[in-house]
Amino acid sequence: MSCSSCGTSSGKPGGCKSNGGCSTGGCNRMNVHDWLRNLPLADDEGACRIVEVSFNNGSRKDFYRNATVQVYEKGDMVTVEGVSGFDVGEVSLSGELVRLQLKKRGVDENNPELKKILRRSNDRDLDSYRQTKLREAEALMKARSIAKKLNLEMKLSEVEIQADGRKATFFYTADGRVDFRELIKSYASEFKVKVEMKQIGTRQEAAKVGGIGSCGRELCCSTWLTNFKSVTTIAARYQNLSINQTKLSGQCGRLKCCLNYELDTYLDALQSFPDNADILETIKGNALLIKKDIFRSMMWYTLPDSNRQYALSIATVRKIRSLNLKGTKVDALESEEVQSNHPKEVEPEFVDVVGQISLGALEKNSRKNRAKQRSKKDNRNDQQSRGENKGGSARNDRDRPQLKRSENRGNNNNNNNKGNNKGNNNPRNRQDK
Repeated sequence: MSCSSCGTSSGKPGGCKSNGGCSTGGCNRMNVHDWLRNLPLADDEGACRIVEVSFNNGSRKDFYRNATVQVYEKGDMVTVEGVSGFDVGEVSLSGELVRLQLKKRGVDENNPELKKILRRSNDRDLDSYRQTKLREAEALMKARSIAKKLNLEMKLSEVEIQADGRKATFFYTADGRVDFRELIKSYASEFKVKVEMKQIGTRQEAAKVGGIGSCGRELCCSTWLTNFKSVTTIAARYQNLSINQTKLSGQCGRLKCCLNYELDTYLDALQSFPDNADILETIKGNALLIKKDIFRSMMWYTLPDSNRQYALSIATVRKIRSLNLKGTKVDALESEEVQSNHPKEVEPEFVDVVGQISLGALEKNSRKNRAKQRSKKDNRNDQQSRGENKGGSARNDRDRPQLKRSENRGNNNNNNNKGNNKGNNNPRNRQDK
């Protein structure tokens, strides 16, 4: 459950270097910001000597008395009293803010039954703590298999072993009562520890397991929510949400706790709407209320034998309702324009947004690049053609005297051949032949 910038090693964040006070709260599920940490105290004797210690990354917290002179701060690993042994936990809160937590949970500060902090955890305590934490995953798998063999209708969600390895607490969920007398005997003989069974609800199970909700954030029950109030479908109806069990249910299988967050705001807004206005009497029939829009202060009605919806303001509904109480029916309903109370945002004429480029600008740039490439190719072709023309003219000038010589030679040969032909045509030469 740690944040991406730090990983916990030996109980302290390794990346953020804040000595256990991770800024995101991911290293400790129920993290509380101590806003009184840096305030000086005038009376040291009247300072709170109770320290809040968290176990198993914040899934369980308890209060311990600091009977020593040692001062413990948030993130310190301490060894505390356990069941016939000791346990190791992390200080999650100290100072005056602990008194507010004690008052919130109804714990007496002067209660003599509060357990004590023994010492600051040494290397031996931390080694024993790490070894027991490595055993928890394997113990959970074996415990589930044993419960399955005994055919018990229960679900084991977590196993927490004490740091000295003498006690193990098994957290489970069940719909009804479970007879686990044989189960405890099997666990005691298998794990060689003192067994304690604790039944928790499905919401507490989701808090221990953790996860990501439909909002994209970590579950509220695993980060800050400790008191679970009942959630009903009435909260969804007041907020005009569709009664869809799959969308309204969380990972625990129950209705989402966030349905109660804005319920008070909706109830305050609904007080401005008129009462007993579900039906409006008209000449065409009774108009039925189908929806209330508290953001726009509008009420939507529909007439029988018609699929049209009429949006009426609160003032119009009250006026029609007063006429109906006097026995007067309205001729017809006229739909009003849906107006929002929020002012419209006027966009400026020129908005210089870094990182946003329109497609037209991209097309212009691509056209410019293509034109540049074409012009470069044309220049290269022109240069090549000019070079070839210069080379060809020089070669022609060099070849011209050779051509003249060859032509002269050819003319001389032709003249000789003509003279020979004339001699052959002579009749005397013919007779000699």
